[in-house]
Amino acid sequence: MSDSVILRSVKKFGEDNHAFESDGSCNNDKESSLPDKKKGQSTKVGFFQLFRFSSSTDIWLMLVGTLSAILHGFAQPGMITVFSILTDLFINYDIEIQELSIPGKACVNNTIVWINSSFNENVTSGTQCGLLNIEEEMIKFAAIYIGIGVAVFLTAYIQICFWVIAGARQVQKMRKVYFRRIMKMEIGWFDCNSVGGLNTRFSDDVDKINEAIADQLAIFIQRMSSAICCFLLGFYRGWKLTLVIISVSPLIGIGAGILGLSVSKFTDLELKAYAKAGSIADEVISSIRTVAAFGGEQKEVRRYEKNLVFAQTWGVRKGMVIGFFTGYMWCLIFLCYALAFWYGSKLVLVEEEYTPGTLIQVFLSIIVGAINFGQASSCLEAFATGRGAADSIFETIDRKPTIDCMSEDGYKLDRIKGEIEFHNVTFCYPSRPNVKILNNLCMVIKPGEMTALVGPSGAGKSTALQLIQRFYDACEGMVTLDGHDIRSLNVQWLRNQIGIVEQEPVLFSTTIAENIRYGREEATMEDIVRAAKDANAYNFIMNLPQQFDTLVGEGGSQMSGGQKQRIAIARALIRNPKILILDMATSALDNESESMVQEALNKMQHGHTIISVAHRLSTVRVADVIIGFEHGTAVERGTHEELLERKGIYFTLVTLQSQGDRTLCKEDGQGKDATKDDVPQQTFSRGGYQDSLRASIRQRSRSQLSQLAHEPPISVVDHRSTYKDTKDKDMFVEDEIDPVSFRKILKVNAPEWPYMLVGALSAAVNGAVTPLYTLVFSQILGIFSLPDKEEQKSQINVMCLFFVVLGCVSIFTQFLQAAGSQIGMLVSSFTNITVAMIIAFLFSWKLSLVIVCFFPFLTLSGALQTRMLTNFASQDKQALEKAGQITSETFNNIRTVAGIGMEKKFIEAFETELEKSFKISIRKANIYGMCFAFSQSIVFIANAASYRYGGYLIPNEGLHFSYVFRVISSVVMSASAVGRAISYTPSYAKAKIAAARLFQLLDRTPPISVYSGMGEKWDNFQGKIDFVDCKFTYPSRPDMQVLNGLSVSVNPGQTLAFVGSSGCGKSTSIQLLERFYDPDQGKVMIDGHDSRKVNVQFLRSNIGIVSQEPVLFACSIMDNIRYGDNTKEIPMERVIAAAKQAQIHDFIMSLPEKYETNVGTQGSQLSRGEKQRIAIARAIVRDPKILLLDEATSALDTESEMTVQIALDKAREGRTCIVIAHRLSTIQNSDIIAVMSQGIVIEKGTHEELMAQKGAYYKLVTSGSPIS
Repeated sequence: MSDSVILRSVKKFGEDNHAFESDGSCNNDKESSLPDKKKGQSTKVGFFQLFRFSSSTDIWLMLVGTLSAILHGFAQPGMITVFSILTDLFINYDIEIQELSIPGKACVNNTIVWINSSFNENVTSGTQCGLLNIEEEMIKFAAIYIGIGVAVFLTAYIQICFWVIAGARQVQKMRKVYFRRIMKMEIGWFDCNSVGGLNTRFSDDVDKINEAIADQLAIFIQRMSSAICCFLLGFYRGWKLTLVIISVSPLIGIGAGILGLSVSKFTDLELKAYAKAGSIADEVISSIRTVAAFGGEQKEVRRYEKNLVFAQTWGVRKGMVIGFFTGYMWCLIFLCYALAFWYGSKLVLVEEEYTPGTLIQVFLSIIVGAINFGQASSCLEAFATGRGAADSIFETIDRKPTIDCMSEDGYKLDRIKGEIEFHNVTFCYPSRPNVKILNNLCMVIKPGEMTALVGPSGAGKSTALQLIQRFYDACEGMVTLDGHDIRSLNVQWLRNQIGIVEQEPVLFSTTIAENIRYGREEATMEDIVRAAKDANAYNFIMNLPQQFDTLVGEGGSQMSGGQKQRIAIARALIRNPKILILDMATSALDNESESMVQEALNKMQHGHTIISVAHRLSTVRVADVIIGFEHGTAVERGTHEELLERKGIYFTLVTLQSQGDRTLCKEDGQGKDATKDDVPQQTFSRGGYQDSLRASIRQRSRSQLSQLAHEPPISVVDHRSTYKDTKDKDMFVEDEIDPVSFRKILKVNAPEWPYMLVGALSAAVNGAVTPLYTLVFSQILGIFSLPDKEEQKSQINVMCLFFVVLGCVSIFTQFLQAAGSQIGMLVSSFTNITVAMIIAFLFSWKLSLVIVCFFPFLTLSGALQTRMLTNFASQDKQALEKAGQITSETFNNIRTVAGIGMEKKFIEAFETELEKSFKISIRKANIYGMCFAFSQSIVFIANAASYRYGGYLIPNEGLHFSYVFRVISSVVMSASAVGRAISYTPSYAKAKIAAARLFQLLDRTPPISVYSGMGEKWDNFQGKIDFVDCKFTYPSRPDMQVLNGLSVSVNPGQTLAFVGSSGCGKSTSIQLLERFYDPDQGKVMIDGHDSRKVNVQFLRSNIGIVSQEPVLFACSIMDNIRYGDNTKEIPMERVIAAAKQAQIHDFIMSLPEKYETNVGTQGSQLSRGEKQRIAIARAIVRDPKILLLDEATSALDTESEMTVQIALDKAREGRTCIVIAHRLSTIQNSDIIAVMSQGIVIEKGTHEELMAQKGAYYKLVTSGSPIS
């Protein structure tokens, strides 16, 4: 045999397979996945590397898009130049009109001369005349404006459309490559990377990259081109004035910088405070039953409010800083205007270097250039974010997997016997490199035999199975298949030879038939039916309404544990694998199904190698060879009989299990004495059959299917995925709410009305500033046409002073408005429009009417664009949601996907979904391009029409040219204000609906109120409980009857145990007792009082509860124990006494911070047993008269269970106790055992009485099968 161990072509694999290199390679996975992060923080992806997925088409699209963006950028400087020529024209025309209006002057030979005077006839003032036909000139300028408008429309459309398409193409390619690369990664890599993180990267991070390489970049190029052109134009036309204006910019820049930094810092602090408060709310609401049971409501409200105060403080400070610096910047800007016009007028009037038109051109160029620079810099953030997001994505894409499941390398053997051998294998998981799981493991698994692996939890049994599937490579030693090192075999081929059924089988959210077909893609329907029959699944499938086409729900949530298990076994059998791995494969089945499945497996055994990890004797006994594991090595090997003689690990396991079973079956009185032997019932099991069955059912019952019967009827699922259903329901609920009136919202804000009033008034003043600015600006233009130069100077000085005043006012009003408040925004937009319209109609109602025609287009273009983008974003989100479901399902169940070799199928499904979102992106590119182009070009068209009509009014109706400027600029500027206000309408509507939800909650009166002082209280609370004919359905599922007339009584100091299968109403009865709900019919009596009439707080203060998954809060151990009694401060002595009674004091003292140790979110820093005992201490501190134990020990291993059980027995002394448990050892000493089924008690009595009846309880004890 040994001569066939030939490692051919090792070099070839060694190159890309570190597992061969040396024994140090154990950590190679770890190094390749974790430290990368640390390296990655310093290396940022270069900006141009973001385009690494671009094809030649993409590059061509981006080049044309860039060219268009640059040309689009030229439009603003072009418009300014046209405007300056226009200004000079108007001023010259006005001077001509004024000269000719003087009596005795006339136009002769295009020159103004004096006529009929003592002067000679040809003495002239030298002013030219008669050359200007203002109306014709205006027609020419209108045509230029329209030309620019059309050019802008085309370039803007191409710029956005081409960049967005190029971005969408690259991002789609990136998503595909990224998903493929992740699917190639070895399992060790998934251990070190959280699935949630990977899903976020798929959705959020790729979107961030998309933002950096699509429209943002196009807009950035356009704005930069505009800014550079404007500055060049300014320097070219008048460098002196340009330098003077630029000299002020550092001050404005510093203001903007400080503002930006302080806002982001304050926002950060504010958000952190909100997040802290939010996490408190989250923790409390998700654990609301625990909070209610221990009466912690008031305490939690105080804790939440404390954190809100911090958020409020930071928010107020942020508002003040924003207000001050916004005011400061506006003040500087107005002072800058004053300086520019004062100095510019000197250059025009005194030094005569500039014409008025040049002054306007230089001034506007610099202002517009600066604005464009500011807007362009806001895009830089998107680029930085994109580069940051690309970091982790590209790192993954560039990483070479150590085990590449999709590579074609490696041998594929012609025929395979199925002999597996471990040669001195040592192994540790990449996520925990210092913990050795396997330690020099040597074992041989013979072909055609069934080998069972047994041993305590953590001994390395499942790990050995994962090495056989080559999920990991051994750190030292090797695993061989028929003598070939499995590292030299092709990974995909190897996994195809193996069928696997796990303890918690994973099903994918599709039909049963498809799930079975995952085992072998080319399987026919006959094959599927045969596999289902072999796995004993055929009958239950045929009973379902849609049979094999039934959807199993996400993660198989619509199936019970046993049903999932049998589908998974069918999936493994359909492959007809040479090697079948069963990892606790039958643990979730009841005895009957198990024996049938076992039979199917036995039939398969001939010619197959079967490796099974199991805890049930019935499963292990039939194996040909049993291998005992301990501490990562195989310590014994032989048949059932041989190993019993050896009296080793296997012997211990068997005796403990059978002794436990025997003890309970005895019907005589010795039962009680035998408990001591019975406690370590399942030393080596992962919790033993009994409770692994229960735990799996419990798991389900905690999910949506809570109170369903044992095998849930699938008729509830219609032919859509369960995912959709829940979503539709949510939407349905949301739509019912009518928005609440604005007055009602303001009423709630009544205490803040002085602030709101001052803020609104300041906002109103701020709104009036813009139209006043246009008034002053046009006034200055008019001054230049005055005949008297001295008059010109003095008037310009007055106007400059007016700018200074506007600046000073701005500082105060902006500070008081404390910008950012939406109400302020709306108020200022409103006054802006009002003042602008008054100014416009005052100076020329005719021209105003013409421009107002364009008003809707000007205002709506921006809003339309926002609306379109939001629509696309939501469509995009829906399209990607399906793809996201595929990625999260795949990553969450990566072991199953890898085990059944279905990577390629999931990649195909993912890429099909991506196509849909890509098509939406292309449509979005066109529509977004159109909207953007329209919004950019409409201003030019509006200007063309207005100036053309203005050019008609000046000569024909004697309108002054400055009025034309004034009217046009007022209306056009106020249009942008309306646009801003309109863009708030979606948030306004959302805010009203949000408020409506809030009021709906505030106005609801709860039927069971914790805060009310009403209800009965009495002094000597005894703890006698009677359930009288209780019927109950959960409000969330009113058609599912949970309790059907429950009647049972327990006297003070007695213990009542509820027994029965999942969903029969055991936990529900406890919730009625705690008054989380009231029964629909019947009543719960406590000491003879109807629970409905008892004060809620008084009742709960006498009840302590320990549940299966105890909820701890993210604070210290001491605070968690003190939570047991929230009515008063609990002294440390009582905490310690309770901890001692709960057998946890010694453990706490062994921790570095002792009682101050933080337990982590939901107690994540503690093991289950420790959490359970802290929960018991918490219940003991309460000193309750009634103790409720809901599955208090089910999640524990045997040793912890003994400790906790002792603690519970102590806690029960002298109290009325209700126990729900599945371990018979916990139940049999109870005074009353009530067997429940479908919401009623079918038998009750002591353990001995019930055993003698030979009814349901007897059946349960002897067979371990659930009573339905």
